[in-house]
Amino acid sequence: MKLQDMETFVIGTPPPGWGGRYWIIVKLTADNGIAGYGEVYAASVGPKAMVAVIEDVFARHMQGENPENIELMFRRVYSSGFTQRPDLTVMGAFSGLEIACWDIIGKALERPVHALIGGLLNDRVRAYTYLYPMAHHDPAAFWTSPEMQAEAALEAVDQGFTAIKFDPAGPYTIHGGHQPSLFDIDLSVRMCRAIRDAVGNRADLLFGTHGQFTASGAIRLGKALEPFSPLWFEEPIPPDNLLDFAQVAQAVRIPLATGERMTTKAEFGTLLRSGGASILQPALGRSGGLLETKKIAALAEAFGAQVAPHLYAGPVEWAANVQLAGNIPNLLLVESIQTGGAFHLPLIRHGLKVEEGYIRVPTEPGLGIAFDEDLARAHPYDGDALHLQMQEAPCSYGSANAFQGGAPRM
Repeated sequence: MKLQDMETFVIGTPPPGWGGRYWIIVKLTADNGIAGYGEVYAASVGPKAMVAVIEDVFARHMQGENPENIELMFRRVYSSGFTQRPDLTVMGAFSGLEIACWDIIGKALERPVHALIGGLLNDRVRAYTYLYPMAHHDPAAFWTSPEMQAEAALEAVDQGFTAIKFDPAGPYTIHGGHQPSLFDIDLSVRMCRAIRDAVGNRADLLFGTHGQFTASGAIRLGKALEPFSPLWFEEPIPPDNLLDFAQVAQAVRIPLATGERMTTKAEFGTLLRSGGASILQPALGRSGGLLETKKIAALAEAFGAQVAPHLYAGPVEWAANVQLAGNIPNLLLVESIQTGGAFHLPLIRHGLKVEEGYIRVPTEPGLGIAFDEDLARAHPYDGDALHLQMQEAPCSYGSANAFQGGAPRM
């Protein structure tokens, strides 16, 4: 069996666009006709440029190779051009292609991916969701309204979720990290209080940030959140100096979680050795794919850390996350877009679902999903914005900030 052809789908997400402005799905076909799907979660360049990178990585390092030779192909890509260091764009391209290889292998052997990487340990996995506006909410006001967020939290808990994430800590800007404004600290405290009052002990609070702060600024904010006992304080500082996470972890009595912007065991290993985080959040379409992320999970296990695969992408990465989650012993949570996502679910013909806050791990061959190519082709991305974009204006200290959450397409 040899890898023969590749096709890339750049899919524009319809409003409200939860999961990002677009998703990049790759399809690999072997010479025996078996096709597999993967997802690339790397967005430092526009989609046209990223497609070119994906095509180059496939043609240069993978075409004509047996899809089972994951380790060989990883080493080729990781070493490409005399590098042998984490490269977000190239490893992002490989991550999606690698996931597609596992889908092919599973289909060829008529086994689910989790059976090929150690078997099924967790037949259903605990899920969490960000809080998103309800139908009657003002979508612009929602992100800074403790009352609306508390109402959405109660709805999520009533759906069965036992963990919910929210991010009131102000904008992520090209000027970060910065010190939090007093307005943002105040809003964060009020939102934690309102959500905790609404859900009581029925759900863990997951306090999300997006690398906004300096280490000292993160410590100021984190200490203000401690009375509400969040399960985690997510990515409080930028990921460009991994050793700085340890300063925050040592000073704040909330577990630190991070990893969505990191790739390969090299970066995650540095984080673990420094004591910078006790919860890792790899995004499988960026972190190196399934095998590399299984290695990351094993490193985390040795350091007493847990894994919570990240998802702000499409349903193919979600399916890969769930296959890995079914196998690893140090799983904490898996991210979901609400109970599955209004556009995510039909793209995979409802092959995954969140029921009472948990996801059943599919036992069908490969990733366990059926990708709808016709629906993908009917939603091409025609914009020029990136998957996510950072605000250029700096944080305001004289008035409240109004972070809008993700990349909504209203």
